[in-house]
Amino acid sequence: MKRLLLYFAAVVTLLSQSSCGYNGMVQRDQAVKAQTGNVQSAYQRRSDLIPNLVNTVKGAAKQEQATLTGVIEARAKATSVQLNANDLTPENIQKFQAAQSQLSAGLGRLLAVSENYPELKTNANFQELQAQIEGTENRINVERNKFNTVTNDYNGYIKSFPNNLFAGVFGFKEAPYFAAAEGSEKAPTVQF
Repeated sequence: MKRLLLYFAAVVTLLSQSSCGYNGMVQRDQAVKAQTGNVQSAYQRRSDLIPNLVNTVKGAAKQEQATLTGVIEARAKATSVQLNANDLTPENIQKFQAAQSQLSAGLGRLLAVSENYPELKTNANFQELQAQIEGTENRINVERNKFNTVTNDYNGYIKSFPNNLFAGVFGFKEAPYFAAAEGSEKAPTVQF
């Protein structure tokens, strides 16, 4: 009888632990998915600002058509690659980051072109758009950092004992992190 009670207590303890652990895994998984949306929202804001910036530059720098076309094409590619919060894999995040990096490089070239046009640099619309893009780049960085923090919490939770015993059973897998773009450890060269 004592042995039966002991087994029963062990089963009840195991079930209660798994349900508490499961709820924690669900909450953390949802936090990762919500933060994925926040990252995408920040990137979308940047993408929405680009047509206004391109149109402002277009009026002042007609001969810079190749740069403008490059930015427009990079924007189209960046908006075509989306992150699916239910399919976060290192490969998907890498594809997303690669498209966004191309857009960042194009924006950098566009803003560098503005240095050649004093009338553009003094244009109030251009200055406002430049400030908004700079602020948006900061938002993107903040949201990516938050994503990595939430992902770290989730990954740590599903890997810790006893949650690791149930994570695989319930289908919870390690979530990937956002990482720096390839080559970003090298400082860019600035030429005047």
